Amino acid sequence: MGSQALRNAVSAVRAGRKVDSKSVKEGFDALQKYAVDLTEKARQNQLDPVIGRDNEVRRCIRILCRRTKNNPVLIGEPGVGKTAIAEGLAQRMVNQDVPASLIGRLFSLDMGAI
Repeated sequence: MGSQALRNAVSAVRAGRKVDSKSVKEGFDALQKYAVDLTEKARQNQLDPVIGRDNEVRRCIRILCRRTKNNPVLIGEPGVGKTAIAEGLAQRMVNQDVPASLIGRLFSLDMGAI
């Protein structure tokens, strides 16, 4: 990627806005643009029930609760259940069936759209 192409891509993402803050949270709305709040969907009962992924969801919870090396990555072919595991985790978060450190929000980020 050339430098001009990179500048054009950054300009498109910024949409004419300037960076005037050191905090990323005050910056651009990448989560609203490219992510889906799975916990909000679970609260509104918009997610299908997760069947047969209990062991995988528990394993993700165990990994996320570690103090170190707590970054699970779900990799696999299309249709093997990666999204189902994330949705199952979101449903458990809404039902408060997770440790206190995991109660919060879970986003599904569309890397292809970024």
